[in-house]
Amino acid sequence: MRGHGWKWLLCTPALIVLLLAASGPLLIVAVYSFLSPGNMGGVSWEFTLDAWFRVFFRRDIFEPDLVEWNTAHLQVFWRSIWLSLQTTFICAFLGFPTAWFIATRPRHTRTIWLFLITIPFWTNLLIRTFAIQEMIRNNGTINAVLMWTGVIDSPIQMMFTEFAVLLGMAYVFLPLMVLPLYAAMEKMDFSLVEAGYDLYASRLNVLWHVILPQVKPGFIAGSILVFIPAIGAYVTPRILGGGRTMMLGNLIALQFGQGRNWPLGAALALLMLVVVVGALIFYLRVVGRNDEVRRG
Repeated sequence: MRGHGWKWLLCTPALIVLLLAASGPLLIVAVYSFLSPGNMGGVSWEFTLDAWFRVFFRRDIFEPDLVEWNTAHLQVFWRSIWLSLQTTFICAFLGFPTAWFIATRPRHTRTIWLFLITIPFWTNLLIRTFAIQEMIRNNGTINAVLMWTGVIDSPIQMMFTEFAVLLGMAYVFLPLMVLPLYAAMEKMDFSLVEAGYDLYASRLNVLWHVILPQVKPGFIAGSILVFIPAIGAYVTPRILGGGRTMMLGNLIALQFGQGRNWPLGAALALLMLVVVVGALIFYLRVVGRNDEVRRG
């Protein structure tokens, strides 16, 4: 009992920080989502469910009794999930061979390769996003090279499209997929791979039945690390997508800024939190299921 008491005492500073810095602001956002918007921003302390109603529905301007789906919000919501899933898939597709290459290098050189993977984290996200913009804008590097080689006659419009946002997010979040995959591959039993080849299994069968089951926790962890920040991304969609490719983070910022509708912004923020929590629950269930299979 005494030992447990000391443990709780040592955890007290961290619990206080979590309570004040995480739970407190989250509670404020939850309360704001059930209030009325103020005249010039802020909130009016009048309980209402209008903010949650406006997340999914809208009323006609001329006929208030006519209720229809808020297609603008639903489109932004779907775009955010779809682009985040695509970003996760691209990062997994590119991160697997990258992590495999690093894990199969001599042990004394792996640190150098990991160092190169982490270099982008040394640069501010805004600067990295502007670097992508410099490459894909109409007068950027890619269009200049394609026009110089004669592949195209006029610049390709890549800026302010979903492609630009997808490219930017994949570039930004790729290291978050590589590192968990590398951690899983480093612990992998490579003798099983050799055994598969000794049993005349094809490369595809070895990959599917031997390698992927062992690195599956790395895939799941990397997918969570990529999907969660991607669905709430603000800087990359704002710069590369502009107003044409708005995502959920931009819509929330718009409500707290120009829209001056804090309750609606709070409701949208909680909706995004629900999606993130759902992804985490899925991750915990899959990992727990894998642990039960291994123990069995």
